[in-house]
Amino acid sequence: MSGSGMRMSQLFVRTLRDDPADAEVTSHKLMVRAGLIRRVASGIYSWLPLGNRVLRNVGQIVREEMDEAGAQEVSLPIAQPLDLWKQSGRDEMYGDMMFRVQDRKDTWYALAPTAEEVVTTLVAGEYSSYKDLPVNLYQINWKYRDELRPRFGLLRAREFLMKDAYSFDADLAGLQASYDAMYAAYTKVFTRCGLTFRSVKAQSGEIGGDTSQEFMAVAAIGEDAFVWCEACDYAANTEAATRQQHAEVAMPEQPARERVHTPDMPGIDVVAQHLGTTADLLMKAIAFDVDGELVLALVPGDREVNEYAVIGAFPGQSVRLYTDADFAKRPDIPKGYIGPDFAGAATTIADSSIREPHGWVTGANEVDHHAQHMILGRDFTPTMWAEIALVEPGDLCPSCGRPLRIDRGIEVGHVFQLGDKYSRALGAVYTDDAGAEHPMVMGCYGIGVSRILSAIVEEHHDDGGIVWPAAVAPYQVHIVLLPGRGDTAVTVTAAAEELYAGLRSRGVDVLLDDRDASPGVKFADADLLGMPVQITVGAKGVGRGVIERKIRATGERDELDLATALDALTA
Repeated sequence: MSGSGMRMSQLFVRTLRDDPADAEVTSHKLMVRAGLIRRVASGIYSWLPLGNRVLRNVGQIVREEMDEAGAQEVSLPIAQPLDLWKQSGRDEMYGDMMFRVQDRKDTWYALAPTAEEVVTTLVAGEYSSYKDLPVNLYQINWKYRDELRPRFGLLRAREFLMKDAYSFDADLAGLQASYDAMYAAYTKVFTRCGLTFRSVKAQSGEIGGDTSQEFMAVAAIGEDAFVWCEACDYAANTEAATRQQHAEVAMPEQPARERVHTPDMPGIDVVAQHLGTTADLLMKAIAFDVDGELVLALVPGDREVNEYAVIGAFPGQSVRLYTDADFAKRPDIPKGYIGPDFAGAATTIADSSIREPHGWVTGANEVDHHAQHMILGRDFTPTMWAEIALVEPGDLCPSCGRPLRIDRGIEVGHVFQLGDKYSRALGAVYTDDAGAEHPMVMGCYGIGVSRILSAIVEEHHDDGGIVWPAAVAPYQVHIVLLPGRGDTAVTVTAAAEELYAGLRSRGVDVLLDDRDASPGVKFADADLLGMPVQITVGAKGVGRGVIERKIRATGERDELDLATALDALTA
């Protein structure tokens, strides 16, 4: 099979020397400068030939690993009847994030942000017996989400290419097998793409489901933070992360509760300063509405409440933070001065750090007043306990007890165990061997194909430009032709053309810079575009019977004998 080739004199590309004004992160800057993408509108891009080749290469890796894992490729519509989303209840959940369009008959459609509804309906219409299962269907297709603030180029776009797969099994054991197969396939995909990544426990978000894990490409500009342990394999995003619980310790003798005047001091830091103490000795009582009742979440003053952990502590109930409107309806609640013993709270849920053996400074349930020396078990007793404080660096790992780290990353994949949420709502049922009907058990598996490109560039670049891993590079070899002038130009050009044709005949994808441009421009573009191997065919070298090879990733250079260069480059 011959490799593809392209001459830069014909390539549709315009490289830029300066960073685009609207680009905030390295990947966005370099992908625009290298002529891979061009902005059409906020969060929407055109893909130029070089960018499209990388997109196709990443997609091919994904396809190969999905096929190897037993998934089957389909193509599902981008325009989906909004009625399907109403059946699953997700039309309201996505809210303004969803693009909605109306046809000439006034029928509403959604531009797919994902495809659970459509694929579940498809399988429900085709399969109805336990003998049909399991099945795993996937597609690589464009998705649409109306991000409030698109940014970082492809990392938070409104149109993006995504691989989404959906498994259908007869029981939980089958789901686990499908999930494990997808997890293994994802590990292979991201490894082949050259990414440094970690799998972390995650919240399921709008997709739903009971179990989910994110694959995070480690990057300083990542919008998602994740917690991990260097001593063991524990990892989770900050929403799902926990830490080792604080043990109950005997409380030393403490003074009696004391009410203190703190006028116009509803905040932690100002109260700590006023009382000559520190934020970690104060307690926050954060108000939540849980099915219409007031619930107080108790954490130390130097910690933040993990809203997802509070939600998880009340399964099946509606949980949300109190808003200004809620406080306006409840003038009996002293906003900023609520204490853990507030009589109007139906429930108090406390983080285990509230067990620290010291008295607390808390709200005194009266505006402009706090209470000192509040003692657990004496002055207040939480209704329930849960790890509801966000994890911070240095907290102890819940698995091995060693200190935890927090890094930032780019989410490039997410796997979910959905259960029967969608199959029940959309009628995807099967009949067992006894004739009884059951909902199919589903899994969902997404990879951000276009987002992977940004993650790769964030990890693989230097001051000169992009450094593509070989598996995804637009071309494997970039020939820089420096023909010189006069009679030698014909000889040098012929040598470059022969190498170009020879590499293609041996299955190597080659880019030949045959432009009438200066050596400086050609070398700068070669580094910017980032093909794995650069070959310089110049008058001086050809005169000595050699060409120069540069490995883009390392900068290592050597000379190859012109007569045997083809064999050396394809060995």
